[in-house]
Amino acid sequence: MRQAAAVERYLDELGAVRGLSPRTVDSYASDLADLSRFAGDRGVADAAGLDLDLLRDWLYEATERGLARATIARRAAAARGYTAWLTRRGVRDDDPGARLRAPKTRRSLPRVVSTTQAAELLADAAARAADGDPVALRDVAMLELLYASGIRVSELTGLDVDDIDRWRRTARVLGKGGKERVVPYGAPAADALERWLRTGRVVLLARGAGGSDAAAAAFLGAKGARISPRIVHRLVSDVLDAFPGGGPAGPHTLRHAAATHLLDGGADLRTVQEMLGHASLGTTQIYTHVSAERLKESYRLAHPRA
Repeated sequence: MRQAAAVERYLDELGAVRGLSPRTVDSYASDLADLSRFAGDRGVADAAGLDLDLLRDWLYEATERGLARATIARRAAAARGYTAWLTRRGVRDDDPGARLRAPKTRRSLPRVVSTTQAAELLADAAARAADGDPVALRDVAMLELLYASGIRVSELTGLDVDDIDRWRRTARVLGKGGKERVVPYGAPAADALERWLRTGRVVLLARGAGGSDAAAAAFLGAKGARISPRIVHRLVSDVLDAFPGGGPAGPHTLRHAAATHLLDGGADLRTVQEMLGHASLGTTQIYTHVSAERLKESYRLAHPRA
């Protein structure tokens, strides 16, 4: 089977059968297109001609080009999935990708705001909404929900009004891989949501064309359409600019803060995993390292013999 045809069939299966997100499929498509280019330059136009040496040379070339470790690790994963698929489909007798290894990625600790900083930024947002401005009401409701539940920005923007159970204080979100989960939120988020849904949302909805998607959406942009992730990113980045700290400043910072503060407060690691929608407990464990680092920093500053 020619390389291009094999890659196309594999990508179709990733989206249609395995249910991977379009963004993930696009990343794999880019990686495998580069692999096809590399193989073609070496006279390998057929999928059956791939071997372990060629795959290793491809990753080595990426390393020499200065690509990030995370990018190379993703390329290795894309190649392993592709060659495994070729073997299952009988295109190859063996799987050369099974022995392909990529450099381990260095996992940096995420940026986290303290509980005091979180309380301050939410209080500032609430103060801006005191006069009932609909955009300010929306902003404080989004900030409160992001911090209270630890949901992703895509999950926030995808929320419909019917996904929010205001009686039980829960929200039903659609996470990665189309997996649905229910997350709780507390009283401050409930109050902010109530004000937004009862008063602010009505005003913004009236500004739009009144389409069915806007009518269903929990959060709206200033023109009355469903809010975009870009607007939420800008909002959170602007809010976090007032606080010191390294690393990216965006909605994921509030997700990191929610997870870390839950663990600091004694929450069980598996409970936090379920709340965040992590497929692997190992992904959640990064927050135990954050908590440990915070503990060491507090010890260093407070203990007389630190």
